[in-house]
Amino acid sequence: MLKTWLAHPLTRGLDIDDPQTTHLRLQIIQKKGFLRQIYYEWYQAIVDALPLGDGAVLEIGAGGGFMSEFIPGLITSELFYCPNVRAVIDGLRLPFGSQSLRGVVMTNVLHHLPQPRLFFAEATRCVRPGGVVAMIEPWVSSWSRFVYTRLHHEPFEPETLSWELPTSGPLSGANDALPWIIFVRDRLKFEREFPQWRKLKMP
Repeated sequence: MLKTWLAHPLTRGLDIDDPQTTHLRLQIIQKKGFLRQIYYEWYQAIVDALPLGDGAVLEIGAGGGFMSEFIPGLITSELFYCPNVRAVIDGLRLPFGSQSLRGVVMTNVLHHLPQPRLFFAEATRCVRPGGVVAMIEPWVSSWSRFVYTRLHHEPFEPETLSWELPTSGPLSGANDALPWIIFVRDRLKFEREFPQWRKLKMP
């Protein structure tokens, strides 16, 4: 009941997997000054992580954001059609040539990917040497455990053994603890499987 009450009026009762819900979330972010400022800070941190120089940058899961205001020529993509994206792309099957990208960026996306190993394999193939994968993701802390288990609509399962998610919709399938699982709890496993991404920087 509390989670339903906390939902924004524009999206309350809507199917989270409906593309219209994603588009409405963009409107919510743009209208709320405090929330928009948080996104400003996130996007600036991502920009700062990108290597200088030419080369395409791909954003995965761009339907609810406005990162293109920060990165000129950004290839915005989403798993389904949204008015503000340039391409409909599955992040597990990137339609780009080998070493063709300067970077892949995303905000609140990794914890929705049903098979994160496929994403990292594709990023390894598509991102050129010296390029980056930069992301903003949920984390596991005492405070986040309280919020995610009581006030948030997405699953939060830091004890799960698997990186994979159950088959579900593009947004209803999630584990908010997944980034922490991969990059902290299972970091050695991640580094063994994807040695190209051993240089991890976390705030």
